[in-house]
Amino acid sequence: MTPPSTPSPPRLLTPVSSLPPPAHPTTSPSPTPTPAFPAYTGPPLQRDLLGVQIHLMERDQDEIFIHLAALGVGWVKVQVSWKLYEPAPGQLHSERFAELDAFVSRANAHGLRVLLSVSKAPEWSRPTTEMDGPPSDFALYERFMRALAARYRGRVAAYELWNEPNLQREWNGFPMGGALFGDLLRAGATGARAADPDVVLIAGAPAVTGINDRVTAVDDRLFLQEMLQAGVAGLVDGIGVHPYGYGNPPDSTAVHPSPLTRSHNNHPSFFFADTLADYQQILAENGAALPLWVTEFGWGSFENVAAAPPDEAAFMADVSEWQQAVYTLRAVEMAQAGDVAGPMILWNLNFGPLLGTDFSESGYSLLRPDGTKRPLFFSLAAAPKW
Repeated sequence: MTPPSTPSPPRLLTPVSSLPPPAHPTTSPSPTPTPAFPAYTGPPLQRDLLGVQIHLMERDQDEIFIHLAALGVGWVKVQVSWKLYEPAPGQLHSERFAELDAFVSRANAHGLRVLLSVSKAPEWSRPTTEMDGPPSDFALYERFMRALAARYRGRVAAYELWNEPNLQREWNGFPMGGALFGDLLRAGATGARAADPDVVLIAGAPAVTGINDRVTAVDDRLFLQEMLQAGVAGLVDGIGVHPYGYGNPPDSTAVHPSPLTRSHNNHPSFFFADTLADYQQILAENGAALPLWVTEFGWGSFENVAAAPPDEAAFMADVSEWQQAVYTLRAVEMAQAGDVAGPMILWNLNFGPLLGTDFSESGYSLLRPDGTKRPLFFSLAAAPKW
């Protein structure tokens, strides 16, 4: 697969001071103000193509909506862990659904579009209870998606069918491959469209891993090719993509990596620009005229966290919080100026305070484990939008 050509230089981001200028001239030079966060100076960002994923369960919804309003995004994504919402066959968890009902209603009232990502089959439905995976009978997913689409008809803007199905931890108990995932996706789409013919459906995004052993993972590009060959393009309205950049700047590529990154810089799957370009090429080669939906993206940093990143996320030590903000805003600018017609969902708002310092999810969070806001929060909130 041919990677993109040499990228254009990134747009510079200038610092914003948290201190006002002095009211009167002074006889001695004033100290240089300490920058508070990087300021985005590119074209205004399209609010309707920008969102963030949240953790909902047992969180303070008032606080969540305050943060969402400050960020000025148009989308909010919630993962519906199916096993928590249907703990027994045909038995829906009343408290979980009451919480989700309230959130969807409040999001609608605030003018936010809701994306629900539905995965993780209940243990009672699976051939094994190790890790996560699909049900033994895919018709069960059809039934659950039918119930969701009926419950939230006209109130949930879109559904993402499954999450990173090319990973063993999300697909345990079945052979791994895009064709079999296509069968599950077909079942989910059938159920959702039966309840709401106008529902917007997105194919669950593969994970970018650089691994292709068909035990731990299947290469995401190969997996996408197999999905399309199985007819997935005729079932959905968009293709999910998770173009994580690891420690690499968004403009760099596997052919032209940054000299500053020390790992995860030798495979196209580790580069934001490569992943978007490769997916677009694969779609074009298969005659699939579908938009890409960036249902997760981001750069993780453990700066200003009282712990080192987990071993599997050691690359986060190469990303400062300042770079995290610069890279993220540049990535949004690149995608909105290119051919990514679907929204971009930043991963994530509030997993840091929930999970603490032992999990890589906290490195991506807009809120540090102690609950304070990262520079990215302020940069995104201050970015001009339309």
